[in-house]
Amino acid sequence: MLTLLAKLFKALNSESSPGQIALAFSLAVIIGLTPFTSLHNILVLLLAFIIRVNLSAFFLGVAVFSGIGYLIDPLSASLGESILNNSALYDSWTQLYQNDFWRMMAFNNTLVMGGFTLALIVFIPVFIVSRMLIVMYRDKLLAWVNKLKIVQALKAGKFYNIYQSLAN
Repeated sequence: MLTLLAKLFKALNSESSPGQIALAFSLAVIIGLTPFTSLHNILVLLLAFIIRVNLSAFFLGVAVFSGIGYLIDPLSASLGESILNNSALYDSWTQLYQNDFWRMMAFNNTLVMGGFTLALIVFIPVFIVSRMLIVMYRDKLLAWVNKLKIVQALKAGKFYNIYQSLAN
């Protein structure tokens, strides 16, 4: 876990694009808010490996959003149930379920449907907010954070040694 945090701080302090890190968090939302064994999560993981995103931010985001997803599972399940029980969409769900691909995606599961819907709703706001926070951190907080006594104490410890080894 320390190595993952060190890699994230290395990415935050580097010249890598804030958009790459923000997109990693946004993709992590999809995996974190839905059941982990869903087929669409494999597709999102494959997409994260193919496009240029920061993988340490992605995996840390998956861990964080999985915890959030666990807490909001009842909300996700009730949202998925209301979407699946919408009488106007019955024909659509029936047509999708006749196709093997959509049947494997398991969108007939209330938790998958609700979690995926919530993930799609928050995908762009997470991207925008995380990108803004990364830019603000680099512009305003980085110099101030380096002056803090606790940061100077951490630089003397194991975490900073891991960070330095990754920076080289």
